[in-house]
Amino acid sequence: MKGPQGVTIRQAVPDDAEALAHLHVLVWEEAYSSLMPASIFESRRATVPRRIEAWRQNLTTPAARTIVAEDPHGLVGFASVGPPRDDVGVDDELWALYVRASGWGTGVGHALLTEALGDRPAYLWVLRGNERAIDFYRRHGFVEDGAVRSDEYGTEDRMVR
Repeated sequence: MKGPQGVTIRQAVPDDAEALAHLHVLVWEEAYSSLMPASIFESRRATVPRRIEAWRQNLTTPAARTIVAEDPHGLVGFASVGPPRDDVGVDDELWALYVRASGWGTGVGHALLTEALGDRPAYLWVLRGNERAIDFYRRHGFVEDGAVRSDEYGTEDRMVR
C-alpha cells in the first residue's frame, strides 16, 4: 500500500528484524527523550543484538501482526497489533506504534494505524506526558478509561476505542 510522501506501508517479514530492532531503539529516543532518563536509552542501545533476535522471533509467530512504513532509505515506522493482554472487552491491543520524528505530522502514523487496525475497537497503553501521542490517539477515537500501570519506564494510561 502506498502511504504519504512516497512511503510504502506493508506487512513486516523476518528479514526486517535487524532494521526493526535499530528503528525501535531510535524511535524510543526520539519519542521519550524528555520523559525518561538517558540511562534507559543507553541500556536499550546495548541490547540491540538481543532485540534483533526477539524481533525475528516475533515476526515468525502468529500472535502479533506488525506493519512497517518504508521510504527509499529504509524503515521509518511500525505498528504492532495483537490479542489483548488485559480484559478490556475488545479483540485487539495496539502493542506499539512508532514513527521517526522526521515523519511526525506527515500521515505515516495514520497510515500505519489504519493498515494495522482499521477502525476496529481496540486499546493501547500510552506513556503519561507523551502529549503528541495522546492527541494522535484521541483524534483516532481512543479515550482514557482510567486504568493506569507503572514500570521502570514510567506511568502509562490505557486508552480504548
